[in-house]
Parts: sequence; C-alpha cells; structure tokens
Amino acid sequence: VQLVESGGGLVQPGGSLRLSCAASGFAFSSYAMRWFRQAPRKERELVARISSSGTTTYYGDSVEGRFTVSRDNTKNATYLQMNSLRPGDTAVYYCNVLGLDCWGQGTQVTVSS
Repeated sequence: VQLVESGGGLVQPGGSLRLSCAASGFAFSSYAMRWFRQAPRKERELVARISSSGTTTYYGDSVEGRFTVSRDNTKNATYLQMNSLRPGDTAVYYCNVLGLDCWGQGTQVTVSS
C-alpha cells in the first residue's frame, strides 16, 4: 500500500489550495478514505472522510463549509479542496485508508501573510 500526498504550500489567509493523494497497492474503490492533519505540538486531527463510492462525506467542525473532499476511483486518487484558509489550518496533511494502518509522507500547508 502506498499513499503519496501533494499540493501543499504557502498561501495567504483567505486563499485556496487543492491537495491530492495518489494511492496504489490496494483496491482503492473498495475503501473509504480520510484526510488528517497534524500541527506542531498538537494531536493528529481528522479533517474529512469520503466513502468508497464518494457519495458520503464527513467533515470536522473546524473545516465544515470550507473544505471539500472528493475522489476519482478511475485514477485511484482522493482530493481535498481547501478554501478560505486560516492560519489555524497550518499543518502537515495526510491521507489514510480507513481500515489500513498506512500513511503517506504528508504535505505541508502553511497559511500566513
């Protein structure tokens, strides 16, 4: 199982970023996927979850209404569209397969003016 996150970077408050997670080594379309983030000195936080078919999503309270999770089962990829970014969104973002203990290297998102 391999997960590779990309798309992070430095963005000003109010800006947007789109993260991608490329998955391989398992039956991607059979698994729900999750996005987590971890800021320095904080616990890892669940940001969003999407069902295997993409029809059901869940968002953490801190990102509800600003972030959108999606997936493309033909490309074995999941995405996190992040809008109206705030300094509090600064963290390393990871994707994860629900039910498998596998993590990518993460992608750094920094929101700062």
